[in-house]
Amino acid sequence: MIGFMANAQTNAQETDIRDILESIAENLPDDYDMTELVDILEKYRKHPINLNRTSVEELKTLVFLSPLQIGNFFTHIKENGLLADVLELQSIAGFDIKTIQTLLPFVTLTNITEYQQLSFKNLVHAGENDLMMRFAQTLQKQRGYTDLPGNRYLGSPERFQMRYRYQYSSILSTAITLDKDAGEKFIGKPFDFYSGNIALFKLGKLKKLVVGDYILQFGQGLTLWSGFSYGKGPDVTSVAKKDLGLRPYNSTNEYSFFRGSAATVNLFKNIDITPFVSFRNLDASQKLDSDGNLIQFTINQTGLHRTPTEIKNKGVLAQSVFGTTVQYTKNEFAVGAIAYHTNYKNRFITQTAAYDRYSFTGKSLTNLGLFYNYTYNNMYLYGEAAKGSGGGYAYINGVLISLSPAVSAALTYRNYAKDYHSFFNQAVSESSEAVNEKGLYAGLNVNPNKQWAFSFYGDFFRFPWLKYRVDEPSKGYEVLAQAVYTPSKTFKILVRFKSENKQQNTDLDVPVNFLDHVKREGYRAEANWLLNKNWHLQNRLEVSQYMKGSANREFGYLIYQDIDYSPMFAKLTGNVRFAYFNTPSYNSRIYAYEDDVLYSFAFGMYNGKGLRTYLNLRYNIVKKLNIWIRYGLFVYKDVETVGTYLDEIKGNKKSEVKIQVRYQF
Repeated sequence: MIGFMANAQTNAQETDIRDILESIAENLPDDYDMTELVDILEKYRKHPINLNRTSVEELKTLVFLSPLQIGNFFTHIKENGLLADVLELQSIAGFDIKTIQTLLPFVTLTNITEYQQLSFKNLVHAGENDLMMRFAQTLQKQRGYTDLPGNRYLGSPERFQMRYRYQYSSILSTAITLDKDAGEKFIGKPFDFYSGNIALFKLGKLKKLVVGDYILQFGQGLTLWSGFSYGKGPDVTSVAKKDLGLRPYNSTNEYSFFRGSAATVNLFKNIDITPFVSFRNLDASQKLDSDGNLIQFTINQTGLHRTPTEIKNKGVLAQSVFGTTVQYTKNEFAVGAIAYHTNYKNRFITQTAAYDRYSFTGKSLTNLGLFYNYTYNNMYLYGEAAKGSGGGYAYINGVLISLSPAVSAALTYRNYAKDYHSFFNQAVSESSEAVNEKGLYAGLNVNPNKQWAFSFYGDFFRFPWLKYRVDEPSKGYEVLAQAVYTPSKTFKILVRFKSENKQQNTDLDVPVNFLDHVKREGYRAEANWLLNKNWHLQNRLEVSQYMKGSANREFGYLIYQDIDYSPMFAKLTGNVRFAYFNTPSYNSRIYAYEDDVLYSFAFGMYNGKGLRTYLNLRYNIVKKLNIWIRYGLFVYKDVETVGTYLDEIKGNKKSEVKIQVRYQF
């Protein structure tokens, strides 16, 4: 066993982060930026968490640990004292071999604190500087770059990104991020998006301080949550969110963050307070009302400023946010309260669609929330209640239970009023926002031995009010079953079934719309094996089915082969994918995670009929200077154009090249 653990810790350096990312990426939107998650994992790989000096909040940043596992860890420390060896983790309830193997690259038992080593000399010589520059471009000319009358892309097709990070241990960091999207202008102001911050940690009573761009994540995401978030997945314990509180923001998503300053201060032994203030200008589509005042329906969240309309809408809506959270934590119990006020320069009005009848109106909104979590023996209870001024209530409550060393269960109930309002709301839901929804989620993780792992969940939900393309109250369900068989350290097989049933307006031409059942099913079979220390192979077959009402069922499939060549300490490493896909329409599309350059993520959409291939190469020029090159190609069959509207390409091919340089000093 000891030999196995040591071997896992040595060889997991590059593969573990990729595996972690792939396991959660499938539960995110296809354009979600996971930079902040990679930042966390990279930081802990270089500066491992001291398990004998860690906190609940710090362990929550490791997304593969469940709240129940974290609670069991601290119960073990309380009852048995500090760890003498990391192998003691095997004696803690819920810590199976897979969890420990994943955890080892990110933890240590060193007893030296960061501030014992702090000095100006160390800040200069021991601090880590990381400079990254990236270029990407679609090689075929898209319609938006032609000389069209009216709406078109006014900038160049290249995407540029530059980021600089300074990190001293885990107590001080600075960051600057610059980004230009494809289609945006590169003249005058070379980058369209600028972001940066300075952050200080673990300075006595001052636990955290961030000046610049930051995110806030509290409770179950119902009242106040920005930045990275993911929902239902094969690990059923992930339905319980792990709030990370205040953190610096290092991503290129141009919407989901605050800009100003915030701090977490320990007032008393068990009480922390986090005051915050933010001032930003947001994108919005505005018009004049009958009195000549500017008004808007919604906020534009894409961060794209390519066309005359997008440029006109850039930064026209001033937003200010101020508030605080207070949290009491003692042993296995924590409770917190949130209060903040959001003010906008111009007024929101209700749109004409019936389903928007209860949407937010006005210029200001006050949000209040109360959240808790409690670990009792083999149970972790959690929940949150929230209310926005002038609107309804929302709440979520759940429990994670360790039924035995091999079986864990999750049960969650949510109820979000149709008129609940919050601009920073990322609670677990079936919809894109936690509003107008009631749901019951139940799941099981079963790990009978080292070779087998099973996951099951069912989520049953109702929408009491109308939705987009749903002209009456509706309901549905989602179920998942997955089995993973790992007979050895070098081979793994995964099979999965997922089914989702919702209701939507019929496509038939009828005087009055009625609801049809929309059913999507997915079947996945995957094999992973490590041929030797240098070569890793992955095969996947995925089948999708779609049916709406009495229409004929659509049947699509994707099959691919991944080959990874990553010898340790080699100057050149890389991976390649060969895929074939065949889906009748967009409705039966299939998504699949794709390897990419460091800090960049691809979640390819396989739609239509054709071939897909990509190649990633990484070359270590010198010890601290690396270059990545990526080429990806879609070849579609039986089509004359690819893409729609301004992104349309004449022909049947779409390819992209990406080059990235990283210098660490």
